[in-house]
Amino acid sequence: MSAAHLTALQAAASSNEWAAIFPEIILAGLAVLLLVFELVLPGPQRRLIPAFAMIGLIGVLVGLGLNFHTAFLDHDSFGGLLHHTAGTQFMRVFFVLSALLVSVLGTVTFKRQPAPRVEFHHLVLVVTAALMLLVQSRHFVMFFVALETVTVGFYVLVSYFRTSAASLEAGLKYLVLGALSSAILLFGLVLLYGVAGNRALAGATAEPMRFDALRAFLGAHPDNFLANVGAVMVLAGVAFKIGAVPFQIWIPDVYQGAPTPVTAFLAVASKAGGFAVLLTLALSVFDPLRAVVVPALSVMAAATILFGNLAALRQRNVKRLMGLSGVSHAGYLLLGVIAAYREPTAVGAVYFYLLAYLLAAFAVFAVMAHVSVGDDADQSLAPYANLARERPFLGLILAVGLGSLAGIPPLAGFLGKLLVFIAAFKAGLYGLLVVAVFGVIISIYYYFGWIKAAFFPTTSAPLAEGVPAAPAASRVGVLAGTAMIVLTVASLVLGVYQGPLGQWFLSQ
Repeated sequence: MSAAHLTALQAAASSNEWAAIFPEIILAGLAVLLLVFELVLPGPQRRLIPAFAMIGLIGVLVGLGLNFHTAFLDHDSFGGLLHHTAGTQFMRVFFVLSALLVSVLGTVTFKRQPAPRVEFHHLVLVVTAALMLLVQSRHFVMFFVALETVTVGFYVLVSYFRTSAASLEAGLKYLVLGALSSAILLFGLVLLYGVAGNRALAGATAEPMRFDALRAFLGAHPDNFLANVGAVMVLAGVAFKIGAVPFQIWIPDVYQGAPTPVTAFLAVASKAGGFAVLLTLALSVFDPLRAVVVPALSVMAAATILFGNLAALRQRNVKRLMGLSGVSHAGYLLLGVIAAYREPTAVGAVYFYLLAYLLAAFAVFAVMAHVSVGDDADQSLAPYANLARERPFLGLILAVGLGSLAGIPPLAGFLGKLLVFIAAFKAGLYGLLVVAVFGVIISIYYYFGWIKAAFFPTTSAPLAEGVPAAPAASRVGVLAGTAMIVLTVASLVLGVYQGPLGQWFLSQ
């Protein structure tokens, strides 16, 4: 080994700040520990393993909250593989909170579905750690490895109910289409690597997979055809993860067939991870290519908003409805990403929107987990008739959650949309803003159709013949009930008062 190579390795090793990824290390260790516990603990005591996983997640969440502004912010680590910012720190908290709520939903769902519980919580922990590393990646090798770890974990989670044909079918569709999106993304990376590393071109770099080095090269060659094609293909791979048109085709079937907690995990955490990555790629790495990227994202945003809302109008299966409405939310978030090119506050608006979406979506999915009877994939609107009368607590949670998703004031979802729309207006995106407002108007119809089913049955007679009574819903336990109350109150409070948190979002 030459002296130069040895010096480079020593320099890379000196930047290995293990404390910077301590939360991810804890989650990975905890995931392994769960499997060990399953091997060594006697049968009755294995029921405590999911509780141990949730306690670990709470500990990591508290640790991240107490050390939000760490010494590693705005610094690179591991030879430039990772970069730590306030935005990535927020996303780490976001993913751990999502994992905790998914675990809580799992305790409800697995009471009725015979499936391994320990492995479920193990996979949730692994996927969460990978998502946290993904949003901190500043090197495409690290980015791709973290992304594929997340994707492979979801392949298993989507098809987790092995006795359900719908779950297995959803897993197969996600596998095939996910592999296609990974191939598109990888081919784009190959093009970027080949172009940026070509010594025949001026400004070629020895490390074409580093985000900063690639951005410098693209700045010197913004009109390079292969570089533009590679960037578009990488963004197409990311668009699959967020469910943007034309890469949304998998969402209705996969959301319906996947277990309800996994559907929530996909709808919230996976989507949020995709948008955190998209912000970094679009605004940093591919910023020199904005002449190509902005029109592509603009067309994608408009099509995503219209398709998601129009397709959701005729849905009777609530899991498919949540999936298609999630497509429309991806369109609104894309609007924020595009606005961020001209309006700096748009980045904070996207973060706030994601938080509001987490609070509302998990509240709705929690109600779905309790109302679901029989096949988890077959969740129609019919069982929600008279829900508010028979189960007022679930009815209230559902109404607040759907109201926030629809953007009804004074809920957090309204403020999230308002902040994104204001940023788009300041950025001069008037055409997209008209499309977005039209989409919001359409969404009110299907969200309130769901609320109407729960609060206003089609007949005025109490439990008249032909009107199904509220289903034999699962009893709301202390853990799940507490989680739903916290989510609902947070949606209400955050829509009225943001305090220091609002100032932080605006400063991003």
